[in-house]
Amino acid sequence: MKIDAGLFEYNDRKVTSEIRSCGGGYGGWHHANVYTCTCITVSCGARMTEIKEVSVLIGGRAGDGINSAGALVAQLLNHLGYRIYLYFDYPSLIRGGHNFAIIRGSEHEVGTCREKLDFILALNQETVDRHRDPGHAGTAVIFNADLARSDGQGISLQDILTSEKAPGIMGNSAIIGGFAKAAGIEWETVETVFRRHVPKGIDLNLKVARRAYDQLAVARRIEPCSNPPLPLLNGNEAIGLGLVRGGLEAYVSYPMTPSSSLLHFLAGEKEKLGITVVHPENEIAVILMALGFAYGGKRAAVGTSGGGFCLMTEGLSLAGMAEIPLVLVVSQRTGPSTGLPTYTGQSELQFVLHAGQGEYPRLVVAPGDAQEALLWSAIAMDIAWKYQVPAFILPDKTLSEGTYSVDAAGTSLPSTQAPPAWDGKPPYLRYADSPSGVSPLAFPGAKDAVVKVNSYAHDASGYTTEEAEMVTLMADKRLRKQEGLITGLNGYHQVNVLGLAEAPVAILCWGSTKGVCSEAGTTLGLRVVQPVVLAPFPVTRLKEALAGTTTIICVEENATAQLAALAQQHGIIPDAKVLRYDGRPFTYESLCARLKEVVP
Repeated sequence: MKIDAGLFEYNDRKVTSEIRSCGGGYGGWHHANVYTCTCITVSCGARMTEIKEVSVLIGGRAGDGINSAGALVAQLLNHLGYRIYLYFDYPSLIRGGHNFAIIRGSEHEVGTCREKLDFILALNQETVDRHRDPGHAGTAVIFNADLARSDGQGISLQDILTSEKAPGIMGNSAIIGGFAKAAGIEWETVETVFRRHVPKGIDLNLKVARRAYDQLAVARRIEPCSNPPLPLLNGNEAIGLGLVRGGLEAYVSYPMTPSSSLLHFLAGEKEKLGITVVHPENEIAVILMALGFAYGGKRAAVGTSGGGFCLMTEGLSLAGMAEIPLVLVVSQRTGPSTGLPTYTGQSELQFVLHAGQGEYPRLVVAPGDAQEALLWSAIAMDIAWKYQVPAFILPDKTLSEGTYSVDAAGTSLPSTQAPPAWDGKPPYLRYADSPSGVSPLAFPGAKDAVVKVNSYAHDASGYTTEEAEMVTLMADKRLRKQEGLITGLNGYHQVNVLGLAEAPVAILCWGSTKGVCSEAGTTLGLRVVQPVVLAPFPVTRLKEALAGTTTIICVEENATAQLAALAQQHGIIPDAKVLRYDGRPFTYESLCARLKEVVP
């Protein structure tokens, strides 16, 4: 079933102009190389290919609006037919600190950025100093001449703002106007993008942009691609829309980076989406309120990161014992504890797999990009209700806040299935035993139904019991859902095979590393295998995807190779591990270099 186009029409018109953040942080870009934007040669391995693409960096201080400026640059490239990936790097500071966005456009789908830059848009000197490599003369630099000095083309933003009586934040419009001229982008395209994606003050923004546009000369022309523009979504927006497509009725969350923008997005669009959004006082209240919604018959989801999820684990166990369906979005960042709150990591897999006391089934999915996030968020909501279990969506900072081109028309989503309903014949048994372990549902207010849920060991009616036989019966009932989960998931594509599908050397990866592994694997002639479902672990599908390999290299962004450990429990033994755990995701170049060290 196709997703409603209307969800993307308003998103493309409004929400993408308000993207607040788009990724973790690439320390390697502080001394970036340069390359031509029209046609580049990929030379990180044995294979050589030429593709049309461009990379643009815009940088400045926190408070300069770098994320919204990056989103506008992304829309310019989008309207030229490029497929987009945008990454935003920022420290945990409200003011000050160096912020930058990398916008990569390619004629083909991309899910990572490169270290080679075609344009640098510098709002201050720090951006020039950190990112300009003097050994490479091909980068076109557009800079704020009031605060920076560099080779390239300077613009006095203050002169433009003063003459137009514009506020300081509109300096972004000037630098983008200058970029458009330097890149050979027609003014009509600039005006179209601004009118569609700048939320207010459009006429003044256009005047400021035009002043800069007229001052500069073409430095490096970006040639259009033949692709039509696509909606641009960050991972959290895609998760939100997927949840709605899966029947979401109530979203409950306490802000915690990198899940916060999901709360902001759904709260801002709740009337259009027809949902309830609540921001309680803390994470314990979040999960208990969401369980209350679900008990009352409303499909609910919560969002958090690792530290917030720690507070939710007792409530998670309540969901397991009481068999209350719930979706939990746990967006990972660098830990333990506060760690690096605005940077990325993949260290919560084992935590999510084993969180909560006791034994009960759960679904865990880790989408690799916004397209997969849209699909699997809908599936997670549907499965949670079909089997009355907790379902986890496990993105990370890079995915949650990264922006991607999303083919809405090409995303086929499942039809929402109603959970098994009570037949109305009293007495109602909330935990009626069944071959599948799934009991018919009724909700408070139903005629002749007493809907009793219980965190204690209980009988079929929901009454507390300590009788050994009944405790065993109910435990077996809950655990039988695992087989139903496994069978039900067989209808979905749980494991992706990318790169060179028949290659004897395989990369095993998960989550947002999909994009960089796919690109590096293609260049180096490797098979890339990415399980999307991590619980119940798709061992048969994964072994089929790895059939014929002689070497398995596990690529993860954590220190302990958590997917490798999970695979090893099921008899899949990686031969090598390539790990990064400094809060920055792999770049294409850095991963190629690391892989060449271990590829036999």
